[in-house]
Amino acid sequence: MVAPKTAVRKKQGTLGKFFDGKTELKEQGPTDKANIVATQRSQGSESGSDSGEPVTKKLKLETDEEVEPRSSPPRLSSKEAKSLQSVISGSASQDESKQENSTRAKSSSHGGQPVLYQDLVKTFVKIEATTKRLEITAYLTKFLTELIRHSPEELLQTIYLSITRIAPDYEGLELGIGESLLIKAIAESTGRATAQIKTEYHETGDLGLVAAKSKGTQPTMFKPKPLTISSVFKGLKDIATTTGNSSQAKKVGIIKRLLSSCQGDEAKYIIRSLEGKLRIGLAEKTVLTALSAAILNARAFPKAPSTEAITEGDATLKQVFSELPNYDLVIPKLLENGLDGLEEICKLTPGVPLKPMLAKPTKSIGEVLDRFEGVKFTCEYKYDGERGQIHLLPIPANASASEKVGKTKIYSRNSEDMSAKYPDIVASIPHFLKESTKSFVLDGEVVAWSLEEKKILPFQILATRKRKDVKEEDIKIKICYFAFDILFLNGESLLHKSLKERRELLRSAFKEVEGEFIFAKAMDGETTEEIQTFLDQSIADSCEGLMVKLLNGPESAYEPSKRSRNWLKIKKDYLSGIGDSLDLVVIGAYIGKGKRLGSYGAFLLGCLSKDGEEDIQSICKIGTGFSDEDLATLYAKLSPTVVPAPKSYVHHTSGAQPDVWFNPTMLFEVLTADLTLSPLYKAGVGLIDSGKGISLRFPRFVRIRDDKGIEDGTGAEQVAEMYRAQAVQGAKKDGAAEDDFW
Repeated sequence: MVAPKTAVRKKQGTLGKFFDGKTELKEQGPTDKANIVATQRSQGSESGSDSGEPVTKKLKLETDEEVEPRSSPPRLSSKEAKSLQSVISGSASQDESKQENSTRAKSSSHGGQPVLYQDLVKTFVKIEATTKRLEITAYLTKFLTELIRHSPEELLQTIYLSITRIAPDYEGLELGIGESLLIKAIAESTGRATAQIKTEYHETGDLGLVAAKSKGTQPTMFKPKPLTISSVFKGLKDIATTTGNSSQAKKVGIIKRLLSSCQGDEAKYIIRSLEGKLRIGLAEKTVLTALSAAILNARAFPKAPSTEAITEGDATLKQVFSELPNYDLVIPKLLENGLDGLEEICKLTPGVPLKPMLAKPTKSIGEVLDRFEGVKFTCEYKYDGERGQIHLLPIPANASASEKVGKTKIYSRNSEDMSAKYPDIVASIPHFLKESTKSFVLDGEVVAWSLEEKKILPFQILATRKRKDVKEEDIKIKICYFAFDILFLNGESLLHKSLKERRELLRSAFKEVEGEFIFAKAMDGETTEEIQTFLDQSIADSCEGLMVKLLNGPESAYEPSKRSRNWLKIKKDYLSGIGDSLDLVVIGAYIGKGKRLGSYGAFLLGCLSKDGEEDIQSICKIGTGFSDEDLATLYAKLSPTVVPAPKSYVHHTSGAQPDVWFNPTMLFEVLTADLTLSPLYKAGVGLIDSGKGISLRFPRFVRIRDDKGIEDGTGAEQVAEMYRAQAVQGAKKDGAAEDDFW
């Protein structure tokens, strides 16, 4: 729901005042503030109220239909850019001695005092106290601007602390410390009983708040040495990298040292960081927007950058990061060169996985033909396996003469390093390389393969393979890699080439090896009959359906981390449903009865409040589609994650209360007949109806999504889009005029 223009103008006018110190958020206690913001978020108060929808330029094809441009990220609207500029202008006009952030502890080329963690925490507190995206962006922009000007060497650590990470995803260094360990550390560092900590945690569902309260009541004789951004980051990294004998005790010791030095709200955010979620409504795309604006502001100081520069800078940084998602590589170049020319310096590099391009769902072949009318497209088999991105790094200059091929890495769709899971793929690389192929990045699907029958096996068989430390000699489930795209070849990024060009390069650089490496089966048909025949053939060949892709022109470029309308998918299960499966978070369960006694009989599921964000909104109860084996597996996996109360970021109604709550760690892939509005669930409240959420009618379990983290789950906005699309299809069946679905 978009706010009236007058309200938007008023909101933008006050943003500068927030940062001039003329307007301050009313101070509240941590618990009250968290409850208020959680309530606001669950009611959908962030759904577009700050500005209109992001503006995305369109390109015309041979017909009048509009399609997405090449892989350009959504741009800031002019209103958003102006709001940021007003904040920056207000900051630039202030005298340095009056800056609110105590990055007053300035550094110089000769070295200075490190920035206090408390300064970053003050920004987190302000961000947590608002649900308005522009205010969140503005608070972080101001802090990062001062940091870049006075202590740029701590920018990288600050960004990681803001997104609760300590390294790129593919390095496998995760926080996510278990609750029992955190409870033990809080109790021991504050002198309180473990039972007291557990009781308060049961009441609040937020260990961070419990830690802050515990620290607040702890008597101290001496004021501890203050935490710095550097010391906190180092502590978190030490915890994540501690392994071996007595590692748990060592981790508790590091956590206790951090907590003993905490003041004010620091303990709350230390504990939340260790859990892997700050829960302040700060999405990574917002961090990127604030970072680009802060770089521009710091380099232009004391002047302020133009709104055009802010808009272009935001698009540039997001584009760069979609191709090279590694802050360790991007931030040093950003500090050295600014945004000018960054796209030429920071490019797709083998060894750094990018988030894959995804497809939009369709419910019929007719929708595909409507979408691609008048343009060339291709159909490919949609294989039922695990998305796999294969990287072959160039041979190092100092390599021995015996090294004929560079290092090989395989990554999942969420950038997890799967090289140890698929050593057979790594070993087979030389078999399908042509002599001229020295380095590459491939996109494709790993599937289970029957050597005897020479056919694809179901995904469930692939899912039984161990995830780590697989020895090639012990492998029982053979796999085959189906390659459908090439993103990098021999030192050149191919992202902006057309799909037709990329496909030709793919076939020229590799050779098929039966049962090991095969090109995705494709057909460049144009009629309903041709597509239907190919769809039937794909299903007969043990595939899920078809991928339909734009073939020519700049619009057919590869768009990392984007669900693009230039790729469509038709799955056999979609042809009589809402058009797509959903990946939903398991947040609770109902104790089984009758033949399901002794296990969970049904589950409460949720969607993300926004794609990639932290809050979870309840969406449905599901009890269909589970085999007895499924239920036994789920009971074994989920029982250890039971918590006494829902997490503070899980939004639900009293009418949909499960028997047990879980710490959200798992995704279910779910199909449904259709979507409906319901007062019992919170999904997308405010997006379609101000008082009702969206729910699933007749949901059916498909599988556990082990290949995805919960941050990859379906978002409320996508659910709302499905609901609207369902209404459009209903209107078309009733003979109503067609809406602009695309």
